[in-house]
Amino acid sequence: MKRQPILTTRQTTAGDNHHLWDNNGSWWFQGTFHLPDGTSERVRSGLRTKCVHVARRRRDSLIARFSPVNTVEVAA
Repeated sequence: MKRQPILTTRQTTAGDNHHLWDNNGSWWFQGTFHLPDGTSERVRSGLRTKCVHVARRRRDSLIARFSPVNTVEVAA
């Protein structure tokens, strides 16, 4: 079974804005992904928006891209 990167759950902002911060009106994403080989990668990315709702959608896309969800097939 191939192990996927895991996003760190330790955060200072809880709720809907986890892994987001407002830098003078522009939203940014910051998260640390722990990789299967024992290393980690810090990701910081400007989300290029002033709207928190757009920032949340873009954050969710980044998380999905860096840590894809394992799918399990159910035998019928």
